[in-house]
Amino acid sequence: MARRFRGESHHKVDSKGRVSIPALFRPVLVAGDPGCTDGKRAGLVIVYGDHRRKYLECYTMEAIADVDARIDALPRGSHGRKTLERMFNGQSMPTELDPDGRLVLAQKLRDKIGLEGEAFFIASGDTFQIWKPETYEAEELTRTEAWLDEQPEDFDPLTLLDGAPSPGSD
Repeated sequence: MARRFRGESHHKVDSKGRVSIPALFRPVLVAGDPGCTDGKRAGLVIVYGDHRRKYLECYTMEAIADVDARIDALPRGSHGRKTLERMFNGQSMPTELDPDGRLVLAQKLRDKIGLEGEAFFIASGDTFQIWKPETYEAEELTRTEAWLDEQPEDFDPLTLLDGAPSPGSD
């Protein structure tokens, strides 16, 4: 099984759009890029998506290759395939880490999510997301906390895995 992103953190964004990738994320990016050998920098793909998406989602090269393969398996010309191609190919930007473990976020990406002086990173398994901290707190965190508040007092989140297939079982 491929390594997964874990954790969350806040990082400063400088005037040129440079932001440090969380230290725990860097080895996952390296491991997820088969082309990252002999001193080459780890690559990744940032998907910014349509107007509804308020964060940037970052994929390792292996994770985006899996998405691409799944898209390619859809019937050519189908609405689903066209939509996914637009999002994952057209509304995305390939990039790589610089020698200091930073990303340079293009102005277009920063403008898309309103990112200014600080970025919030949160792991999401085989991807990670970059948010404007205030947007994450106002929308995503608030939504999750409200849902949890609706659950019984003795709610165990692990029960959400009940019925999910075990890895390796087909």
